[in-house]
Amino acid sequence: MAIHAHPDDESSKGAATMAAYVDAGAEVMVVSCTGGERGDILNAAVGELAHAHRDLPGVRRTEMAEAASVLGIKHRWLGYVDSGLPEGDPLPELPFGAFALQPVEIAAAGIIKLIREFRPHVITTYDENGGYPHPDHIHCHKVSAFAFEQAGNAQLYPELGEPWEVDKLYYDRAFSSDRLRTLHYAMLEGGYESPYTERVAKWENDEENEMFKWVSPHTTTTQVHCADYFTLRDQALLAHRTQIDPEGFFFAVPEHIYAESWPWEDYTLISSKVATQLPETDLFAGLR
Repeated sequence: MAIHAHPDDESSKGAATMAAYVDAGAEVMVVSCTGGERGDILNAAVGELAHAHRDLPGVRRTEMAEAASVLGIKHRWLGYVDSGLPEGDPLPELPFGAFALQPVEIAAAGIIKLIREFRPHVITTYDENGGYPHPDHIHCHKVSAFAFEQAGNAQLYPELGEPWEVDKLYYDRAFSSDRLRTLHYAMLEGGYESPYTERVAKWENDEENEMFKWVSPHTTTTQVHCADYFTLRDQALLAHRTQIDPEGFFFAVPEHIYAESWPWEDYTLISSKVATQLPETDLFAGLR
């Protein structure tokens, strides 16, 4: 089970891993905590699409269904409303009813119900910084961690089904500095213009730069080799056409550079109730 904040997050973080496990015969479920209602239309090609402006929540549900079909995953909506990304100084208050304002124990109940129904052995989600500091990502971390710990507690929410203990919890490391640096230099060596030039320069000249404080404090423990599924990952990303520019950041690195230089997706093992040995190459290490 992969728990994400918004539709499209599942396709930019861990999608190739999920497609690989589906192909190997595993059942994979993505839970989207919100409907992404307050996302901007980021693809200029659909910027004037009347349907998106009239009914962005409906469009995003259609996009999510298409991405789920590409990856072969099950999908569930938790049903909360996107908090939006607050901007300004001082930051404005979050809108009434937003996901990030919901008490953890209440928001986690829906995930606990899904865990007890689906019975996953592994959960992936974000770290304490949310992968990046969007309030929904940070709250997704809090809610997911609570659900992981409490889904097996028979005294809590007995009306939500038979208790189920999840064996392993991982944090996704899609934006690890090691990965971005490696891809940056591989692009330069291949004669390409790197999309990470400015970011890497700032990183290397000022590692205390404010823009990098959201980068995960954790180290990678687990790398899943999934280069054969990068094409499916990209197809799933492109399904989110109002959010993902096909000429943008996510597609600036040629697939062969990815496959040669960083053919993995990266995770940090946070909790395991089974014996395993680090580093791992499989989220199911210790369970097979």
